[in-house]
Order: sequence, then C-alpha cells, then structure tokens
Amino acid sequence: MAEPVDIRVTREAGFDASVPLPSYETAGAAGADLRANLPDGDVTLAPGERALIPTGLRIEIPDGFEVQIRPRSGLALKHGITLPNSPGTIDSDYRGPLGVIVMNAGTEPFTVEHGARIAQMVVAPVLQARFEVTVALSDTARGAGGFGSTGTG
Repeated sequence: MAEPVDIRVTREAGFDASVPLPSYETAGAAGADLRANLPDGDVTLAPGERALIPTGLRIEIPDGFEVQIRPRSGLALKHGITLPNSPGTIDSDYRGPLGVIVMNAGTEPFTVEHGARIAQMVVAPVLQARFEVTVALSDTARGAGGFGSTGTG
C-alpha cells in the first residue's frame, strides 16, 4: 500500500464538532465515509428531490491530488440515494465548505439524519495534460466508432 496522503481538515463555525471526521470503515476501504452535519435538523428528500448536504468541514488537498466524492452503495441499493454529479471532484486549490449533492432516486421519501454517513471520498493522484492541435489522429482498430460501437450491452 502507498504511503497515506495528508488531508488537512478544519471544522466550520456553527456546526456540530462531535460529528466524526471522514473515516475508513475497514482496513482495505478505498473511500473514507463522509457524514451529514445538520445543526438545523434532519433533511427529508422526496422522490426525485436533491439537496446540498453540509459536512461542516473544509479540507486542504495537497497539490497533485484530488478528492472524488462518490455514492455509498448501500444507500443506493436500499433507498435509491445517489449523487447526481458522481464522481464529484474537489480540486487541490478549493478551500470552501465541503458539501455533498444528494439525490433521492428512490420511490419513497428519505431522511438524511444528522451524523449519518452520506457519501465516500476517495483521494486520487491527478495528471494534467497538454493539449495540442494536430492535422490527424493515429488509427486504431476501433477507429471513429461511437457509443455502442464495440458490441451490444
């Protein structure tokens, strides 16, 4: 396993400091769970509704890395709870509040409870590309085939 990357965290004023910081629930987990920090009370989402759920945190990501915000599979399967911009990206130069856009794609109302695990964050290295205009692109077996060009399903 690679050496851990240090992510600095501060808590937002006015939020509940007893809500745990992001944490890995198992030794082999790729994502650290993020929790809802709802000092004004739980948030109920009707089917099809979405909301920005605060975590009460701000983070500092080292240069050369990003944090990806992803849905939790259990919430998706059991309740239809997803993140519509998944994976969300937090850039290394962002210092604003860490919120999670949560959507209820299920058929029943869902209540996001204070302190509940709502998403997971994955730290990933970033490579930036150089873009250059060229006269032609190299040939491949696939060629210019578009969506579905490699077969069915």
